[in-house]
Amino acid sequence: MTVGRDIPSVLFGAQDEYKHLYESDPRAALKIPITLQSGFGQIKMGTAFALNTSSSSDNYNKITPYDQALKTGAEANVEARAYLLQDGADSTSVYVMMDDSYKFIVGDELQAIDDDTVAGALGAITAIDRDTYPQMAVITVTSALSSDYAVSSFAYVALKGSDTCVGVLEKSVDTGTGVNAKGAIATLVIGNAIFRTGMLTNVDSAARTDISASTFGAFTYVR
Repeated sequence: MTVGRDIPSVLFGAQDEYKHLYESDPRAALKIPITLQSGFGQIKMGTAFALNTSSSSDNYNKITPYDQALKTGAEANVEARAYLLQDGADSTSVYVMMDDSYKFIVGDELQAIDDDTVAGALGAITAIDRDTYPQMAVITVTSALSSDYAVSSFAYVALKGSDTCVGVLEKSVDTGTGVNAKGAIATLVIGNAIFRTGMLTNVDSAARTDISASTFGAFTYVR
C-alpha cells in the first residue's frame, strides 16, 4: 500500500527510467538472463554487477552489485557493502544494519574491507541473528574479524566475488530490502554494446578492465 503525503509539498527528482543507456542497437548486444540475489534494494539500469562465488551457498553464481575499487567512504551506489556498526574485535561476530543483513544468507562467504587494510577473508556465514537487537543484526562467520577493521576506517563486509565485474544491468529492478527481500529476474549485458558513459553506474576503471571495456569520448564500448 502506498500512502500519500499529508502536507502540501513537492518532491523534486529525476525520472531516471527515461535515460537512454545504449548508443548502439540494443538488439545486437550480447545478453544473458540472470537471477539477482535478494536484499540490495532498487538497482538502476547501467549498474555494474558481479558474481557470488561462495561455493557453499545456495546463492552461488547469483548476480550481485559490483563493489567499486575506491574505499574512501565517500562513494555513492554502495549497495554491495554492509558497513560495520562496531569495530572488529578479533571475533567471529560481525555487526551490521538490520536491512543490510538480508543481503546475505547462511553459507555466503564474506570478506572484510576498509580504506587502508588488505581485504580479509572471513569465510562462510554460519548464523545470522536478527532477534537479539532491534537496531542491528549479528552475523557469525568462520574466521575472526580482525581489530584492524574499524568504523572510522569505513570498514564493511561484502560477498566473495563482488570485486570482479561480469557485466552491466540492462533495466532497473527491485531486489527488495529487509524482510521484503525477494531478489529479481533481469538481463545482463556482457558484450558487443556501446553505452552512454554518463548512464552507467559503478562502472569504474577496474570494472572496465574486468569486462574488456574502453571509453571513447562520451561512450563506453564493451567488446
